Amino acid sequence: MVGLSEGEKHFIRGGIAQDLRADGRTRLQFRALTVETGIIPQANGSARVRMGATEVIASVKAELGKPTILHPDKGKVSIYVDCSPTAAPMFEGRGSEELSAELSVALQRCLLGGKSGAGAAIDLSSLIVVEGKACWDLYIDGLVVSSDGNLLDALAAAIK
Repeated sequence: MVGLSEGEKHFIRGGIAQDLRADGRTRLQFRALTVETGIIPQANGSARVRMGATEVIASVKAELGKPTILHPDKGKVSIYVDCSPTAAPMFEGRGSEELSAELSVALQRCLLGGKSGAGAAIDLSSLIVVEGKACWDLYIDGLVVSSDGNLLDALAAAIK
């Protein structure tokens, strides 16, 4: 991680003292949020979310599958996030791969909870159609179109 220059630190301190962010908001003001649903016709669900200058697209595809032998009472969820190299200069090269992996893992933790499943937003047992024979396999894909902060928040809102 690159440290901040003295000029950047001074700019940040001044903004805190004046209760003013670089985009004109106060410290307690949220970014404007817009949600557009049904943007990918081939998906079972999709949304575009804009939070300020951040824009993400998420889609969910559901397919019938077979539960694993280890978890015959649970369905499956696969999460993948891709960061467009044009979303921000830091996404060029390997930067996008690293952030894509971090966001995918963070969303997985948010949606599926820890190893025990505690705190999960998605109850995998609710994806069972016939125990041991059929379940729903959910494929959740996210795309970061532009980045100006709040990526995880925007992706979570798009998936919800």
